[in-house]
Amino acid sequence: MRLLRIVPDDTHFDFMRFRRISFPISALLSIVALVAFLTLGLNFGIDFKGGTLLEVRYPASSLNMGDVRSRLEALDLGEVQIQAIGNDGEVLIRIAQQPGGEQAQQAVVGRVRAALGEGVEYRRIEVVGPRVSQELLSYGIVGLMMAVLCILIYLWFRFEWQFALGASIANFHDIVLTIGFMAIFRIDFDLTSVAALLTILGYSLNDTIVIYDRIREMLRRYKKMPTDELLNQSINSTLSRSVITHVTVTLALLALVLFGGRAIHSFSVTMMFGVVLVGTYTSIFIASPLLIYLGVSTRANAEKLEKEAKAAKSKAERVTP
Repeated sequence: MRLLRIVPDDTHFDFMRFRRISFPISALLSIVALVAFLTLGLNFGIDFKGGTLLEVRYPASSLNMGDVRSRLEALDLGEVQIQAIGNDGEVLIRIAQQPGGEQAQQAVVGRVRAALGEGVEYRRIEVVGPRVSQELLSYGIVGLMMAVLCILIYLWFRFEWQFALGASIANFHDIVLTIGFMAIFRIDFDLTSVAALLTILGYSLNDTIVIYDRIREMLRRYKKMPTDELLNQSINSTLSRSVITHVTVTLALLALVLFGGRAIHSFSVTMMFGVVLVGTYTSIFIASPLLIYLGVSTRANAEKLEKEAKAAKSKAERVTP
């Protein structure tokens, strides 16, 4: 039985040739992402900002956005955001944090119900207080930092320090671009977004480790091959596996984006950008070429192995009587 080959076994694409293009492009995109984050900021959702979120559904024929807006503005609740989602009469209502604590937030729900009247289906109601929202934001930031730190420590023991540093830089690149994407396109940043960022780290790291493992294996096997050629062969030999993995993930995420609904919209869109567009590109065009600039080469590896062999031989001679 013939095995499925998405990428031919004799593929010899020169990925390293593009490092002089990919590095400046990534640097420019990272600067744009940081500027967008510092100037525009993230569009914090109810989870991190506090307030009240209601998802309601009108009969499609009776939905009048102007009437809904005028009814809610008459309540004088401060900032109120109203957004139609889909074509089935669904409306997303965000109401800013109200003074007076949790009781005031619960009272807002009652006032909105009274203002909208009968015949409205309430599909989701979320109330988040300021203390809880600040704790969630702090925990989310700490969780991301701990994840990156643990990845660095793991890779330090799993590979040499150059591989650990290269993978950490690549992961930081993924996070920066994804956060910039969310800032520019005003994607809601809530708890599901934190989960998406952690998942993006995992996918990107998994793809990077597969390539790094092949690079390390080939470094031990070929001691005179030029480093650029060795890196190209390592990527090409794992390309079929990468393509199959990311096509599968893309199809699953596309289904979530199209049919997942508003509740997981920020998660699915962020995942689609981070895993499909950024993670795949980073593993091949950033993480692998970085090893060249971090001192990984066939010559350096051969010298290291030779020194280790001499040290082992010398130790054995001292032990032997």
